[in-house]
Amino acid sequence: MKFIKQTDVAATQIPQEATHHLDVDESEAALAKRVLRKIDWRLIPLMFITYNLNFMDKTILSSASVFGLREDTNLKGQQYSWVSSVFYFGYFFWEYPTTYLIPRIPVAKYLAVNTLVWGVVVALTAICSNYGGLVTVRFFLGVAEATITPAFMFITSTWYTRDEIPTRTGYWFAGNSVGGLIASFLAFGIGHVSDSIAPWKWMYVILGILTFVWGIPLLLFLPDSIETARFLTEEERKYAADRVVIAGTGRTANADWKLDQALECLIDPKTWIIFSMSLLTQIPNGGTQNFGNLVLKSFGFTSLQSTLLVIPASIIAAGTIAGTGWIAGRFRQWNCMLIVCVVMPAIVGSSLIYVRPRTSSGVQLFGYFLLSTGPGSIPLLISLVGANYKGVTKKMTMTALLFIAYCAGNIAGPQFFRASDAPHYNLAFRAILICYSLVVG
Repeated sequence: MKFIKQTDVAATQIPQEATHHLDVDESEAALAKRVLRKIDWRLIPLMFITYNLNFMDKTILSSASVFGLREDTNLKGQQYSWVSSVFYFGYFFWEYPTTYLIPRIPVAKYLAVNTLVWGVVVALTAICSNYGGLVTVRFFLGVAEATITPAFMFITSTWYTRDEIPTRTGYWFAGNSVGGLIASFLAFGIGHVSDSIAPWKWMYVILGILTFVWGIPLLLFLPDSIETARFLTEEERKYAADRVVIAGTGRTANADWKLDQALECLIDPKTWIIFSMSLLTQIPNGGTQNFGNLVLKSFGFTSLQSTLLVIPASIIAAGTIAGTGWIAGRFRQWNCMLIVCVVMPAIVGSSLIYVRPRTSSGVQLFGYFLLSTGPGSIPLLISLVGANYKGVTKKMTMTALLFIAYCAGNIAGPQFFRASDAPHYNLAFRAILICYSLVVG
C-alpha cells in the first residue's frame, strides 16, 4: 500500500481552493466588463448624436449670418448680438425647473418629448422675417435645449462610477465639436443652393427635421433608469446598480428635495469656484460661437471659405474634449490642471487676434484655431460636478448653478462684439483674453 504524506494531501488541496477563488474572480471580472460594455454601447451613441444636434441647431446661426439671415430679417446695430444672447435667456428661464424635474420623472421619455419640440422650434426659424420673430424662436430654442446637458449629467452620474464619469462626459460632450464640423459641411453644401428659398432657411429646415426625427430613437432605446433597462439581464441590472453605489455618487431612487443638501451645496467653497470658472470660460464661448464666421470673414475669407475654416477648429475642439476627458478619467486629481491646460492656448490665440491688423491673416487664423481649445473647459467642470457631489438635491442644485453661470456667460459674450467695432472687434477679444487669464489666475 502506498502511503501519502500529510504535506502531500495539503499540497493537493490548496491549488483546488485557489482555483475556485480564481474562477469566482474571473467570473465577476467578466460580468463587470460585459455590463460596462453594454452600458457604453447603449448610452454613449445616443447621447453623442443628441449633443451633436444640440450644438448644430444652436450654432448654425453663425453660418446663417453670412448667408443672408441678417439682411433678410433686417437686423441693425446690436440686434444680431441680442439674437445670439436671447437663446440663453430661454435656457436660464427653464434651467432650474428642468433640473428639478429630471430626477423625478422618466428622464428618457422627458428627453425624447423635449427633442421633438426642439426640432419643431428649429424648423420654425426658417419662417422668421424680422428681429422679433428671431428673438422669439431663439428664446424657445433655449428653453427646449436647456434640458439636454443637465439630463446627460444626471444620466452619466447615475450609470457610471466616479472614475468613469470624466471619460464618458468627454465622449458625449465631444458631440458638441463634431456637431460643429458637420454643421460646417452642411452650411458649405447648402451655401451653393440658389433658388427662391435662401440658403440660411434651408439650414434650419433640414436641421429641424433631423432633430425631430431623432426624438424617436431616444424614445425607443434610451432607458429611464438602471432598474428599467431591458437591454440588461436581471443579474446585470443588479450589478450595474450596486457598482454605482459602491464606486459612484450614491443612489438616486429617493429623489425627494432636501433643504439641508441644497444649503450644504451653497456653503461649499468649491461650488463657487466651479461657478466662477464656468462664468469666465463661457463669456468667450458665447461670443466666438455666434460670431465665428463673421470673424473669419474679417480675416479676408469669403462666406463659403469661412464655413470650411470652422472645420479644423471643430476637430481641435473635439480632440481636446475627448483627450482631456480620457486623461481626467484616469487621473482624477488632474482635473483642475487640465482646465488650465485647455485655457492656455486660448489665451495665446485671443492675444494674436487682439493685436491685429499688425499681424497677417495667416497668424490671425492660427490664433482662431488656438481659441478652439477653450470649450474643452466646460465638460471638465461638468465632470467635476458629477464626480464630487453626492445626493440628488445637492447634485442638481450644483448643476443648476453651473448652468446659471453658463447662461450668464453666453448672454454677456455676444454683447462684447459691438457692431461699431466691426470687423476687428478689439473690445471682444480683449474681454476674451482677460476672462481666460482670470481662469488661470
